Amino acid sequence: MHTGAVNLVTIDDITAAAARIAGTAVRTPLLPCPWTTASDRPLWIKPESLQPVGAFKIRGAYNAVARLSDEQRARGVVAYSSGNHAQAVAYAARAFGVPAWIVVPEHTPRVKVEATRSHGAEVVLVPVGERESRAHEIAEREGAALIPPFDHPDVIAGQGTIGLEIIADLPTVDVVLAPVSGGGLISGVAAAVKALKPDAQVWAVEPELAGDTAASLKAGKRVSWPIEDRNRTIADGLQSQPSDLTFAHEQALVDGIITVSEDEIRDAVRFLANRTRLVAEPSGATSVAGYLHHATELPKGNTVAILSGGNLDPETLHDLLKP
Repeated sequence: MHTGAVNLVTIDDITAAAARIAGTAVRTPLLPCPWTTASDRPLWIKPESLQPVGAFKIRGAYNAVARLSDEQRARGVVAYSSGNHAQAVAYAARAFGVPAWIVVPEHTPRVKVEATRSHGAEVVLVPVGERESRAHEIAEREGAALIPPFDHPDVIAGQGTIGLEIIADLPTVDVVLAPVSGGGLISGVAAAVKALKPDAQVWAVEPELAGDTAASLKAGKRVSWPIEDRNRTIADGLQSQPSDLTFAHEQALVDGIITVSEDEIRDAVRFLANRTRLVAEPSGATSVAGYLHHATELPKGNTVAILSGGNLDPETLHDLLKP
C-alpha cells in the first residue's frame, strides 16, 4: 500500500516474515482474562513477555537480520535501543553467529543490559540522546548493518506477525490494543489486522507523560516532544517518537489512541501479576492499563491487549507490586 511517498508494509511482507521467524520467535497464546467485569468487551491477553528475550522485539529483529545478505551479516550488526530491541538483535546475531554492537542509554534497566551481554553482544552505554548517533558511528567504522528499533520495513513486518496470530486464534476479534512509542509494533499489527479483518479496530495506548504520538495524530503531523519530557514515564520502553515510516502507518491504519497515567500503568502491572500470573514491565502493561481504566473510550466487543514485554529489575517489580 502507498501513502504519499511512503510504502506501507503489506500482508505479504508479514506472511513472509512469519515463515522466516518460525522456530525462533515463540507463537504466543491468546489468554482469556475472565477477571474483568465488562461483559460487553471480553478481554484476551497476548503475552509477548513469553518470548525468549522477554518481549515482542525478537520478531522484527530476527526478521531484519535474516533478510541481510550473508556478506552483510558477516560484518556484524549494530542496534540502538532502550533495552528490549537490544536483547533481540543480540539474540538474533548469536543465532546467526555474527558480531553485534548494541548502544543503550546509561539509564537502561540493569536486567536488560545484562541480558543483552549474555547473548554475546558488545554493549555500549551512552548519555541520553546519543544512542542513535553513536550507533551510526559504529556501523560506519565496522562496516556493520544497522538494525533500527522500529524505522525499518523488515522490523515492522516482523512485529506484524503478532497480528497474524491474533486473527488466526480469535477470528471474531473486534479491538486490538497495542502500546505505542516508535510505532513499529502497532504499524505491523495494524497492517496485518486491517488486511485480514478490515472491520476490526486497532487502538494505540500511550503514557500521558510521553504522549507525542497522541499529539501527532491529533495535529495530523509529527509533533516532537523533548526527550526530557518523554523520559518522565516509568514505561522506559515507550520513550521514543514515531518516524515518518511508522507515522504513515499510524495515520493510515490506526483507529484511535488513548493515554494512560503513571498510576494506571502501575495498577495494570499489579493486575497482571495478581490475576493472570504474568510479569509485565510498565511498557508492556500499558495496553492493559488502557483497557482497565479507559474502557468507555474504546469500542465494545472482543478485545485483545498486547502485553509487549516483561523485562524489569526485581527491585522495580517489588516496588510496583506494593499496594
